[in-house]
Amino acid sequence: MPRSKNKVASHRRRKKILSMAKGYWGARKNVYTIAKNHVEKGLLHAFYGRKLKKRTFRNLWIVRINAAARQNGLSYSKFMNLLKKKGILINRKVLADLAAHEPKVFAELVQFVNN
Repeated sequence: MPRSKNKVASHRRRKKILSMAKGYWGARKNVYTIAKNHVEKGLLHAFYGRKLKKRTFRNLWIVRINAAARQNGLSYSKFMNLLKKKGILINRKVLADLAAHEPKVFAELVQFVNN
């Protein structure tokens, strides 16, 4: 029986890894065994980064809401508590956008919640 070769599949696999390693420094871009390690590590960092991004943006929104709420005489925690008691369901992303770009509307919202 003739020897079975896996040229097409293995070549595609190597080509995929090396194309993902484009732009890397030194042998990381053109030596398969090294490129494979660095591509895998890069993909791990990308996965972790996507999770970290959500956390970072939530922190940013909270800081913006807190700053705007304090300008209007409330702390962040009291403001969010009053929003929940009034039954206003606006997420932090929208509140932070209002605080940054529409301070008058945010001030009206604080006045409405505070009364």
